[in-house]
This record gives sequence, C-alpha cells and structure tokens, in this order.
Amino acid sequence: MTNRAFITGISGLTLNDAEREFIRAERPWGFILFKRNIESPAQVSALVAELKAAAGMADAPVLIDQEGGRVARLGPPHWPVYPPGASFGALYDIDPKLGLAAARLSSRLIAADLADLGITVDCLPLADVPVSGADAVIGNRAYGTEPGKVAAIARAVTEGLEQGGVLPVLKHIPGHGRATADSHFRLPTVDTARIELERTDFAAFQPLADLPMAMTAHVVFSALDPAQPATTSATIIEQVIRGRIGFEGLLMSDDVSMNALAGSIAERTAAIVSAGCDMVLHCNGNFDEMREVARETPELAGRALERADRALAARRQPQPLDRQAARAELDALLDRVGTA
Repeated sequence: MTNRAFITGISGLTLNDAEREFIRAERPWGFILFKRNIESPAQVSALVAELKAAAGMADAPVLIDQEGGRVARLGPPHWPVYPPGASFGALYDIDPKLGLAAARLSSRLIAADLADLGITVDCLPLADVPVSGADAVIGNRAYGTEPGKVAAIARAVTEGLEQGGVLPVLKHIPGHGRATADSHFRLPTVDTARIELERTDFAAFQPLADLPMAMTAHVVFSALDPAQPATTSATIIEQVIRGRIGFEGLLMSDDVSMNALAGSIAERTAAIVSAGCDMVLHCNGNFDEMREVARETPELAGRALERADRALAARRQPQPLDRQAARAELDALLDRVGTA
C-alpha cells in the first residue's frame, strides 16, 4: 500500500481513536513528535510503537527536533541537556578539529537517546548562516557566520547522527539566516542580491547536498521570487535547491501550519506540492487540519517515492557507544570554550 506524501503530528501522549483511524485510512509517510507528546521514556517508546502499528509499517519514520540548546523536545529529568550549535562554532574558532569533534559527539549522544525510543529521524543539522540584524529565531542555533565553517560543523553533526542509526534532515534550505522575522508568526522577506546569497547562504548548503532529507525555509527571497516563499516557489526549488545547491534528496516543507504561509491549510498544502516539495510537514496535531492536509497530498509516486525510499535506505545500524565516556569527553571539550 502506497503512503501519502505528508508527515503528521498528533495531539497528545497516546493515540486517540480518531487519530488511529486517520493514520490507517490516510497513510501518512511519517510522524513528528513535540513536547506535548513526551512524558517519560516508557511512554514515548509506547507511543512510537503505537504510531508504527497504526501505520502498519515497522520502519515508519518518526521525526523530532532535538538540536540541543533551546530547541530540544526531550529534556530533564529523563534526558540530558545538550549545547546549542553556537557552542561548536566557538570551539571551532579555538581549534577546528575540537569543534568538529564536539559537534560529532553531541549528535552521537542525541542519536543514542532517540534510538532508545524508536525515533529514527532528527531534524538536524542546520546550515543557516545568520547575519547582523536578523531575527533571533535562528540565533545561537547556528554554527557560525561563515559558510565553510557552518558546512563543516553540519557535516560533523550529520556523521554523529548517522553513527547512531538516526537519519538527518538538513534545514532550512536554501537559508533562514537572513530572515528579519520569525516565520512561525509572519512571512520574512530577504532583499539580498542573488550573487551575495550564492556566496554565503547557498554556499553553506552546497557541501551538504548529498544528505538524504532537507526541510525548506518559509522565507521570500525577492531577488529570486518576490511573490512566494521558498517552500511554495517552484522557481526557488527548481533553480536554487535542486539547481544551484544540487540537493537531490527528499525535500519536505517546514510546518504547513506556520503563519508565514498564506491561505487555508488546504491551499497551503496544494501550493507546497505544486511547487515541487516531495513531502508536506504538518506539526500541530489539529485534527481538522490533518484531514485537510491529507485531502490535498497525493500518494507518493515517481521521483518523490524514489527519494523517500532512498532516504529510508540510508539509515545504518548504530555503532557501539560508551555513553559515559562520550559525555565526559564532550563536557571536557566544551569546558575549553568557557576557559577561553
């Protein structure tokens, strides 16, 4: 049975009957968890198993945003705290090898936490390159302000996740770093010239074009398409994401329910699919919206299906990890930033 081209959230700590029937009938490709879905390790593991059973897919992808810093759906008392991306950038400035090692260790430990729960996809790394005056929505989540450095740290983060058996999602392609508004609340417009975008923002994503999945930015780039944000712009998806950057993996939208996008949920969903995204992401667990998304998304077929299958096939078995030793090493590396 073919899945439909969307990823869905759910409302609470367990599946209710309506959600269970929705999953069985509408066949979403995957699921995404948020803090409202998380209480304890046993509860999350049971929820993940319940989602996969409802989908009839033992390998149904389950996503989460577990970056470290302020974007962490898992946290104390059951899960450890991890540093924000800027910490790796600061250590990289002291010693690039140490910065990369810390980034790799942190994401490897995160992957171990996720694998314990059956979560197989982390919406990480970021390749956004922030600039002075940009909105703080990216802020210290970013690895730095120089594209080569950002790409190098993002690659190390990717390696850590992959070593732990967790698939990465590159975000927010082709770049959210210049946005002067938080796209959760309103649509940002970037008026930077194309040549400068190619030199900075897009350049950070190019070395990561081989990653299996990426998430779009709800950002208008007026030099490329003054009318539509990247998520719903066929021009940006074709010419920049697939063209200039060269990304060939599964392309998912950022959350369709974010206020940056205009129109009804159904209209937004149709626009995302029409623009060339392979997958629509819906996060908030609102059941009426979930049904609208399902109505407007096609069954996975053609190139989108190939990319989805290729993404899942990229997942590897976790490598052995001594968590206590790895955490001690990570903390020792991060202490160097405080000392400096």
